[in-house]
Amino acid sequence: MKRSLFVVFLCLFIVSGITAPSLAAGNKTIVFGDLSWDSIQFHNRVMAFLLEEGWNYKAEYTFSETMPGYLGLERGDLDIIMEVWTEAQKEWWEKATSTGKVFNAGTVFPNAASGWYVPRYIMNGDKERNIEAITPDLKSVEDLKKYWNIFKNRENPKKGRFYNAPTGWSAHTINIDKIDAYGLKEFMEPFDPGSATALATAIKAAYDKGEPVIAYYWEPTPLLGQLDMVMIEEPSHNPEIWEKNHGCASPSYTVAKAINAEWFSRNQEIKGLLERYHMTLDQTNQALAWMKDHDNSAEKAALWFLKENMEQWKGWIGDPEKVKTIEEKLK
Repeated sequence: MKRSLFVVFLCLFIVSGITAPSLAAGNKTIVFGDLSWDSIQFHNRVMAFLLEEGWNYKAEYTFSETMPGYLGLERGDLDIIMEVWTEAQKEWWEKATSTGKVFNAGTVFPNAASGWYVPRYIMNGDKERNIEAITPDLKSVEDLKKYWNIFKNRENPKKGRFYNAPTGWSAHTINIDKIDAYGLKEFMEPFDPGSATALATAIKAAYDKGEPVIAYYWEPTPLLGQLDMVMIEEPSHNPEIWEKNHGCASPSYTVAKAINAEWFSRNQEIKGLLERYHMTLDQTNQALAWMKDHDNSAEKAALWFLKENMEQWKGWIGDPEKVKTIEEKLK
């Protein structure tokens, strides 16, 4: 009878959306929110390895889309989400942190940016690939009025081709507004690649051939870890101008490490590690590029990063004995 009641009780919890790790209070299980992009999965596994080998936690991962994951963190179904793009979910983030349900452990990397990118070789050349600089003075969107013909659209030679974000993305419309606001309508024509994959493919194809290309893109991404691309300058972000016509740089996103506050109150031993954990955008880009080249395995990428950046993660740990233990596991 007792066994039957337990089974019924367990089933009720599973149906309600609470995962099994949540039932076992104090068992040092840590549940990461594996949301639907690669950088968060990489950061989750770097943190998981350190916690498992240094603090004897058992890491588990729950996959979900973005908002269900954030709500799961708030409820306590998840313990840690290593990337919350706070401006993208501003209302939820402000409420969850102000009510004390979610703890903000600081940023995981510097503010993430998006903008218009070109290959560095068109400005500086590339001796190894026998590529000469063809736009030595290209620095800002204003300079595109001078260099538009470098990006000439073969289907419409009277204008340069700008590879836009796919239709349906907010960035697609924003970039069209920017072209107008910057006085570039007579010089540049936006081209819809159709998908994120097609956009990346177009950029990579031009890059591999050493050809000029200008495109919208964002960080952190595997592509910008693989290619040496430069974001051209736009007027500094101004909220009033942004609301008026998007005629300035896009806002950068703050990307925070978020922890369920109740879980965190019971696990203060890892507070220092969580708060000190931080990478550059370029490091994240490089790790994602390595990950893409190695079976898209976040676990392999995490181990690669930790082996390549020993002194960095040692500074996050703050305990010589734990450092020694983790170091042994990486050998």
